[in-house]
Amino acid sequence: MKKIILENSWKEKLLEEFNKDYMRSLSEFLRSEKLKNKIIFPPGNKIFNAFNLTKFEDVKVVILGQDPYHGYNQAHGLSFSVEEGIRPPPSLKNIFKELESDMGIKQPEHGNLERWCSEGVLLLNSILTVEKSKPASHANMGWEQFTDKILSILNDLKRNVVFILWGKKAQEKGHFINTDRHFVITSPHPSPYSANNGFFGSRPFSKTNTYLQKCNIKEINLSLIHISEPTRPY
Repeated sequence: MKKIILENSWKEKLLEEFNKDYMRSLSEFLRSEKLKNKIIFPPGNKIFNAFNLTKFEDVKVVILGQDPYHGYNQAHGLSFSVEEGIRPPPSLKNIFKELESDMGIKQPEHGNLERWCSEGVLLLNSILTVEKSKPASHANMGWEQFTDKILSILNDLKRNVVFILWGKKAQEKGHFINTDRHFVITSPHPSPYSANNGFFGSRPFSKTNTYLQKCNIKEINLSLIHISEPTRPY
């Protein structure tokens, strides 16, 4: 891929991966889609945002999503997160409801999770791009293999990482994570279609911080109130 903006600690671990045939094919696919005037989300400079906002050595928690939001001005390279000023989608609203129920943290009106990145949370989607209004349109193009590699690197080179796997797809993708080295939290997906089947009440956030504390790792500050709230009413 050309002109990749990638933080150095990740770049040195992924350089070989970017030179593999499947990544070259993926790059060519994205280039050809843009030549057809198709609109791709997130913008090119934000595809690898998760890695640029959370250095490899800082990763304490991984929250695994599926593919990016497919509406305008939503996706910015972080799973479940949206840009400030954009209405939080239903799954993210449910995440905030559980956060408040679990830890008493007030729900923000915005949906920007960048502050979690600065706390060591890698907000990783399984697929890193999508065509406008076409969910899963970039499935099976190579991103899944790339993000499998990310999980493998974290699994092998780090210890005591919390992997939060919401929903069947995330749990299948993370099936190989070594639970002797890491802590895996699973539950149904926060989507409105499944949140009432075990996501609500699963307490992933307090479980995460309890584990980190037990491992003598600084807990995650999950409050988002320092980010300015959007001005438009919801």
